[in-house]
Amino acid sequence: MIAALLLSFGVIFVAELGDKSQLMAMTYALRYRWWVVLLAITVATTAVHAVSVFFGHFLGLSIPTDVMSILAGLAMLVFGLWTIRGDHLDDDESTKAERVGASVFFAVMSSFFLAELGDKTMLATITLSTNNDWLGVWIGSTIGMVAADALAIAVGSLLGRHLPERIIARGAAALFFGFGAWLLWEGLSDASAVTIIATLSAVVVLLGVGTLYLRHLRRTAATDPADDAAVHSSR
Repeated sequence: MIAALLLSFGVIFVAELGDKSQLMAMTYALRYRWWVVLLAITVATTAVHAVSVFFGHFLGLSIPTDVMSILAGLAMLVFGLWTIRGDHLDDDESTKAERVGASVFFAVMSSFFLAELGDKTMLATITLSTNNDWLGVWIGSTIGMVAADALAIAVGSLLGRHLPERIIARGAAALFFGFGAWLLWEGLSDASAVTIIATLSAVVVLLGVGTLYLRHLRRTAATDPADDAAVHSSR
């Protein structure tokens, strides 16, 4: 349980760096009391990760460990590419943050809950819970996300919106690629030749498509200044 807790804390903390929910946390903290925002985030995160662990735990019971390690490694590569791409608040989310009235707690809690559904931190929690202690993953992932968002709230309160997003995104992506390589090594250590070839082919395709997509975003930003804000953290 302790090992699962520490692993989940580290992975989710890294996943949350530069994520959309961190930007939302900073946006809310600039307008409302930090402890209300942090409490609302904690409640929403606990609920989302409880759902993630439930599905991941029962999914993991029916899938061999080596297969799950390979899938987890591929997922970590996706998270790394996703982190390089970066996140931004669209107009609707920014407006929502600005218009919250008296019920700040419930507004922040509901918006974070909805924002995390299908997000990479939720997918990472599901992945981790498939072959690790579910309680440790739940506690560790929840603490990891709350800690990362608390950091965003603190930094946002002190420095406003001026954060080194490029450095944060690239550092987090490098850690994800490291996690991915480690998990793939574990999954392929005793695998058959067919499995190794198929997995390596999937890695090449995944990284190739991801690289082409990131280049497309950069070219779009260079040719259309109006889109620059949407991909600013991917440069």
